[in-house]
Amino acid sequence: MKGWYYALKMAYNYMNKVISILGSTGSIGTQAIEVARMHNIKIHALAANRNYQMLAKQCKENNVKTVCIYDEKYYNELKVLLDGTGTKILTGMEGLCEIAADISGGLLLNSVVGMVGLLPTLTAIGSGKDIALANKETLVVAGELITRLVKQYGSRLVPVDSEHSAIFQCLVGEDPESVDKLILTASGGPFRTRPKEELYGVTCADALNHPNWSMGAKVTIDSASMMNKGFEMIEARWLFGIPSERIEIVVHPQSIVHSMVAYSDGSVKAQLGLPDMRLPIRYALNYPER
Repeated sequence: MKGWYYALKMAYNYMNKVISILGSTGSIGTQAIEVARMHNIKIHALAANRNYQMLAKQCKENNVKTVCIYDEKYYNELKVLLDGTGTKILTGMEGLCEIAADISGGLLLNSVVGMVGLLPTLTAIGSGKDIALANKETLVVAGELITRLVKQYGSRLVPVDSEHSAIFQCLVGEDPESVDKLILTASGGPFRTRPKEELYGVTCADALNHPNWSMGAKVTIDSASMMNKGFEMIEARWLFGIPSERIEIVVHPQSIVHSMVAYSDGSVKAQLGLPDMRLPIRYALNYPER
């Protein structure tokens, strides 16, 4: 009977789950739509920067109520493609924030790239919404402010980055005071085994050829330079309230151990899985169910 109870409970949660996605035409956004379909999660709103053709296609396929094209010069083209659908079309930062503030839009997945993601995150927190956060710049530039407001407004941040999702999962049910340190793993990127003298001739195409992960261009480039891991350390510091001197980074080329948490009793918990971003996306969209 217990198994049937949890199965029915999970089915009910899936049937009634609603999400909105900022950055729907990017790597995380497109995979999130795929995950939402797998779990019968309703998509209320979508937003993209300038890829109006893909955005229109996503809206029609998912019966989306509200859409935002950030680059206003593509408004007319999007309007033509969505003619007769009844979809509300927004533009610019105002449009992103309107989606972020809409409580009927359910969980907000913020997967835009760069500083543009900060204001929508703040807006969603002010509305008391839960946020699946894939925009690391939000915490890199305003981590102290974000974590304070999350507590103030009763919002919840669930990380989507594979490393931070791993740590988040390892901390479930644990006393934060028992944490000794966080251990972020890094693949080492495409240049890990190249001799130093060969790095002067690498190209952008070389840097985008990540050995394990399929990600957006910016994150892939930052991974090749290891800059991304610096951002992730800052992100982890604010997400989990652990000072940077207690956060370590280890190179793990196989990308199977996504990150670890070491505890005061000497034990270490790790989250393992295939290098597939749909896994942390699925965990964030269905949290607290697995």
